[in-house]
Amino acid sequence: MRPRAVPVVLTATERKTVKMRVRGAKTPYRDRLRAQIVRAAARGHTNERISADLGVGVDTVRKWRGRFAEYGLGGLVDLPRSGRPRRITALDRAAVVALACQLPAASGVPLARWTGPELAVELSAQDLVDSPVSASSILRILAEHPVKPWQYQSWIYPRDPNFATRARVVLDLYQGRYEGEPLRPGDRILSVDAKPSIQARGRCHPTLPAAPGRPARVEHEYVRNGALALLAAFDVHTGTVSASTPTTTGIAPFMDLMSQVMSQPEYADAPRVFVIVDNGSDHRGQAAIDRLRTAHPNAILIHTPVHASWLNQVEIFFSIIQKKAVSPGDFAGTTELTQTLLSFVDRYNQTARPFNWKFTADDLTTLLRRINEHEQTPATTDPAVDLTPAA
Repeated sequence: MRPRAVPVVLTATERKTVKMRVRGAKTPYRDRLRAQIVRAAARGHTNERISADLGVGVDTVRKWRGRFAEYGLGGLVDLPRSGRPRRITALDRAAVVALACQLPAASGVPLARWTGPELAVELSAQDLVDSPVSASSILRILAEHPVKPWQYQSWIYPRDPNFATRARVVLDLYQGRYEGEPLRPGDRILSVDAKPSIQARGRCHPTLPAAPGRPARVEHEYVRNGALALLAAFDVHTGTVSASTPTTTGIAPFMDLMSQVMSQPEYADAPRVFVIVDNGSDHRGQAAIDRLRTAHPNAILIHTPVHASWLNQVEIFFSIIQKKAVSPGDFAGTTELTQTLLSFVDRYNQTARPFNWKFTADDLTTLLRRINEHEQTPATTDPAVDLTPAA
């Protein structure tokens, strides 16, 4: 006698799901087939009839009918498969990662950074693996590991001996404190810097507007129609910007901009105006501090550490104006460029808001500690690299 077919009963939710899978235009074939088997079984059809109607084997019908009866909708999912056993041993995989963690120069290889084929050659040359490992296998191994030797990131190590102290002054100002005390009512904070040598590039062919399925086309070649600098003073509390466009940077243009800003009542009448600048030649050192204090007694010049212009919020504004007003750029001369830049500043000030600066002095302490730990930990002692063979 043939075994009796397992009865299938659908709840209202299961019936709705099965119906959606059967009728879904984007349902994968295997999921639709399994749903059809379950729906037919719920209608009381025999396995032989379902097999004939759907054009599949009786064993297939019996399998998915039984799976659903035992596990419900979850039984219609493929069981996990073990797959082919790994050919590359755990020790060889660890050797791949360990070599990738090292700079090529450490192995005497004249390369800037590793690639999959180069790693494969070096692994065999140094006899680091029991059997050859292909470049594609190496890339698959590294895809499972955070080490990506073909990638690199440019950065500058903080070499200023007073980096943390000087940076903390700036970050504390952003948090409303100076020398351990809250800022006084009416105190202002200005972030000031220059964007030098902005080229007035005239395109050799008119820019073509965007069209359906095609972006705007900008001629690659251009002629230089002069250059100028953009000096900007960003108010950290209001987000407004004061700007000028001299032909070049220098002490005189910087002091002219500060006179333009400090002539405004909100700054002229402020108890203190903190002016955050980097270490450019136009406002470097104690001489710049004294020069600004002499011209404007309520102004206090604050320098960021060397190579830490990223602490100056005006740099964010420069990135905005570069993307929105300068690039890709098609200017007949510096007059047009000046008009564009200053008009953008006026437009920006109409809706200006302060930046939501979240990086604090505590975050800086954490970052410097991580950098120090990274410098003291050789790449070969990466805790994620385990050279111990699997048990």
